[in-house]
Amino acid sequence: MDTASTLNPNAGKKLTIELSNGTYARLPIKTHIITDKDSISDIVVKYAGPHLVEGDSLFISERIVAISQSRAFPIKDIHPSLLATFLVKFVHKSPYGIGLGSPWTMELAIREAGVARILLGALASALTKPFGIQGIFYTVVGKNINAIDGPCSYTLPPYNEYAKLGPAEPDKVAKSLSVVLHHDVVIIDANDLGVAILGKSDKNISDAFCKDVFKDNPLGQSNEQTPLCIVRKMDT
Repeated sequence: MDTASTLNPNAGKKLTIELSNGTYARLPIKTHIITDKDSISDIVVKYAGPHLVEGDSLFISERIVAISQSRAFPIKDIHPSLLATFLVKFVHKSPYGIGLGSPWTMELAIREAGVARILLGALASALTKPFGIQGIFYTVVGKNINAIDGPCSYTLPPYNEYAKLGPAEPDKVAKSLSVVLHHDVVIIDANDLGVAILGKSDKNISDAFCKDVFKDNPLGQSNEQTPLCIVRKMDT
């Protein structure tokens, strides 16, 4: 099967990208709407397995990993604390996702990291913000808090009314999937603002390469339903 001709780019996206060490194809793979009843292992075997060839790597959206781990919650079932409601007032609102900019996602962050670590992060952020330093909150809090996201109008239903944590133990998940597939696996959080590498099956996989090959976000963010992407170096 000529995978490069059967898997098409998402609207407005390019199938290939030129990097300093060659040309790479990013082959998006459509799946059904993933739920917490799905096994992430079964998903990658079913949808990506038939298309993988020697030398390929599989990149996976962190969203479906988290959903399969039951780490996505209807916002109607999340009851934000007073602390969450207060802290969310100071969060920068991005056009590329809710992040911690809602009381529901802030509440999930507090539950995941604990009150003390959240307050320490907030204090560090407040002290460094006047100097133009960004991202200190997420560095101090850790625990992949930057992968928390909430309901957006462009999110595929029913998850447009959900808030979710980042995936648990993403490195461990990536390694286990690599054993099943016999290919490198990378779990990413990508949007039009940037790319975060959450899990890798091999620590020697370069973060810089992963960010470069996905810097134009070829998976899209809406009804594309392509949470899997094969990365393949093209012949010159």
